[in-house]
Amino acid sequence: MSSAIKFENISKQYRLGLVSTHTISHDLNRWWQTSIRGKEDPYLKIGEVNDRAHKGVSDYVWALKDINFEVQQGDVLGIIGKNGAGKSTLLKILSKVTAPTTGIIKARGRIASLLEVGTGFHPEMTGRENIYMNGAIMGMTKAEINRKFDEIVDFSGVERYIDTPAKRYSSGMTVRLGFAIAAHLDPEILVVDEVLAVGDAEFQKKAIGKMQDISKGEGRTVLFVSHNMAMIEKICNRSVLLSNGSIKSDDLTSRIVHEYLKESLSNGLSNNITGVYRLDINNPAKRGILKIETYCDNMINHFFYSNCNFKLKVYFNDHRVNQDSVLGIVIKNDRDEPYIGINNLNCGLKIFEKETQKGWIEIEIPTFSIYGEGYYYVDIFLGNYDSDYEVIENKVKIYLKETDIYLTGKLLSNQLNKIAINKINYYGGEL
Repeated sequence: MSSAIKFENISKQYRLGLVSTHTISHDLNRWWQTSIRGKEDPYLKIGEVNDRAHKGVSDYVWALKDINFEVQQGDVLGIIGKNGAGKSTLLKILSKVTAPTTGIIKARGRIASLLEVGTGFHPEMTGRENIYMNGAIMGMTKAEINRKFDEIVDFSGVERYIDTPAKRYSSGMTVRLGFAIAAHLDPEILVVDEVLAVGDAEFQKKAIGKMQDISKGEGRTVLFVSHNMAMIEKICNRSVLLSNGSIKSDDLTSRIVHEYLKESLSNGLSNNITGVYRLDINNPAKRGILKIETYCDNMINHFFYSNCNFKLKVYFNDHRVNQDSVLGIVIKNDRDEPYIGINNLNCGLKIFEKETQKGWIEIEIPTFSIYGEGYYYVDIFLGNYDSDYEVIENKVKIYLKETDIYLTGKLLSNQLNKIAINKINYYGGEL
């Protein structure tokens, strides 16, 4: 499959506080160094990473820095990142709204862009006139636009207002018509930046279907920016994660979305939960369970997301632990409402074949699918058939980020289905 777009060393530098980087002194310095002396632009050696949350010492920032990747023909590429990561700047450079400071983009075919609400629209012109103007800008003849006109109007759902000036359109109507124009005028590359969030649910569903048809049915390329991870997962086969103007990851969409959710959650959670819970082993009443660890996808973590691999590891020092021991957990929300209660006997499993004094027990739920975002507690019970040796309540606290595990474009209500678990494993071992 041939390459549709190739980004080669794309960087974009801005000077803070100004419309552009230009001042007379800087322009003269650039001219002297580059044109007369044949040197490198001196301002490319300065500047800081574009971290919007922290005050820097330089007036220059790199909105993008050394971006290199390719997009194959027919791909639907998701571009993900926090606000200020450089997503929109990258698409504006691709759409030739702005020029890169360094680097080059090689694109094959006609590009249609929908970067902001009202992009390419003249407010005094009617919807009909804007369709013809946009088509002409893309290099289409009037006959070509005429063939597509009825299809564009029908898809947009604004037929009644097609001869009304665009300035009287709502933001939703503008996005509807703008997307319909961009998607139906046969672009080889369609660029969409977040604006679909303005549309209603019915239009979002139509737009997703159209982008899938463009890529799969017609073999065209789509670049899509959104903060809606369910939408990204549904339509993008591959995604790029941007952070502070640089590419952090480039992989399958499912992996990139999980990485993005982990990063955003870890930055937003309080520091009093870490994934490691050490108990007071000097207290005689609490000498059984020494430490508890929570794992998300085999990494110690205090936050989880739907459908991840959940693991709980319990370290103990208790001579009463043997082949008849029972380790159970109860997962409940922060209102003390239990969502699941399970132990190894329920699963028909023995943890140990003999008596042991010091070791660990591990509970693994390969598809951890609780529905309902928020904080949860994991209570732990260690004992035998008759009684508990030790009970740990309200100590192990995790955060769950609900995601669209069935790729339906919406989250499941926790009122309908509190938990879906198809397997639980128990493991035990001696230290």
